[in-house]
Amino acid sequence: MIRLCLKLCLIFLTLPLYAHASLPQASNVPGGVAIVPLGAVAENSQPPQAWLGEQPVLVTANKGKWYAVVGLPLGMRPGAQVLQVKRNETTRELTFKVRPKKYPEQRITLKDKGKVELSPENEARAIGEITRIKQLKLHWQPSPDTDTAFIQPAQGRLSGHFGLRRIFNGQPRSPHAGIDVAVPTGTEVVASSPGKVLAIDDYFFNGKTVFLDHGNGLLTMYCHLDRIDVAADQAVRKGQPIGLSGKTGRATGPHLHWSVILNGAMVNPKLFLPRDTK
Repeated sequence: MIRLCLKLCLIFLTLPLYAHASLPQASNVPGGVAIVPLGAVAENSQPPQAWLGEQPVLVTANKGKWYAVVGLPLGMRPGAQVLQVKRNETTRELTFKVRPKKYPEQRITLKDKGKVELSPENEARAIGEITRIKQLKLHWQPSPDTDTAFIQPAQGRLSGHFGLRRIFNGQPRSPHAGIDVAVPTGTEVVASSPGKVLAIDDYFFNGKTVFLDHGNGLLTMYCHLDRIDVAADQAVRKGQPIGLSGKTGRATGPHLHWSVILNGAMVNPKLFLPRDTK
């Protein structure tokens, strides 16, 4: 019995820090998260590596098994998807299915028409910012400890739900790639998980924004802030204040827009919150 206990302790100590991480909720739809089993955790073995196309994918372990945690873009076509997996110098393909999902429509009227019908100067600015944000979304920093058990970044009612097909002043625009928290200006906004500040900026559409890098392709984005209280490259704890909510950028009123990005895909943040979150 003593030898068995010693052996189990040795195995535990040799496993990566993230070998007992929690998993987000699985939802195999565009804008969701696929949880793909990759096999058992073995003693003294390196974690598998996985890719969706050319983009690396978060791999973590839960209850003694490895899993790929795959972000599914809102524009992904339903059907079979192929994950490339490398383990112990052997590469294989795993197939998983994505189901269709129809998101509801939301019509929004903005009094400031300049936020919808952009001037040449604002259009040039917005295009440049969108390009930079696309690059940030693909950021990948390996980490031995990615915490996917998120907390809600501000205390308030969840509104403006993920995936809504938005129409501003009668003109179709991109789907709502996050969720809104209905809070007044000046409400404290905290980091949903430990990480590092990837970038801060004041964007035409998103307003004052903070990007946090939680490692292994998992990012969070906090938009329309009234004030930013962190700096680029700063390490943050889960629950640490990063700013105050506001209505900067294209916003009809004060609120926090919160997005989760996984392997470059904008996914539903509620999948990373406790199941009873409303």
